[in-house]
Amino acid sequence: MGRAAFAGWEVARLHEITALSSKNSHPLPAGHVRVPAAAIGSLSILLAAGLSALGILGRVNGFIAKGLLAGKAAGFPKALPEWLVWLAAGLFAFGLSFAILSVPGTWRRCVLWVTAVVLVAGWAPVLSLAARAPDIAAPFIATLWSGVCALVYAGNHRMACDKTKRSAAVSTNIADEAR
Repeated sequence: MGRAAFAGWEVARLHEITALSSKNSHPLPAGHVRVPAAAIGSLSILLAAGLSALGILGRVNGFIAKGLLAGKAAGFPKALPEWLVWLAAGLFAFGLSFAILSVPGTWRRCVLWVTAVVLVAGWAPVLSLAARAPDIAAPFIATLWSGVCALVYAGNHRMACDKTKRSAAVSTNIADEAR
């Protein structure tokens, strides 16, 4: 009889600890991955398309090409197809936002974002070595903005992939009390 009463008390105590930890440890709203990542990727592409319509991307691409030529008179004989540049912009914008919202930890998210931006920026010298115009402004802007928005969203929401220290400690205490 005493053992059954103790087991019932353990269950009640576990429910109490779980209820207290869920109320106090997560003041942020629950975050999601699919819809916010799709919205962030779409708005990043929309930003790049708007800058392209204003002619800003063309000027940025010209500035990058001028910097890579370093005073040489010759230009670039070839250019990438326009659809390929926008495909890369879309892949990076959507892929980075999905990746950032799916990865736990702010540090990992920042490393992922910086790595993607450096990777896209690294295309410019590679394209110039291949005698192609370094038209990377659209993928660069889309990647940069997608990463910023995803980081802000993940910072203001409680993502499912993140485990807080308090919930990990409560899980440890529950396991210890159950023994």
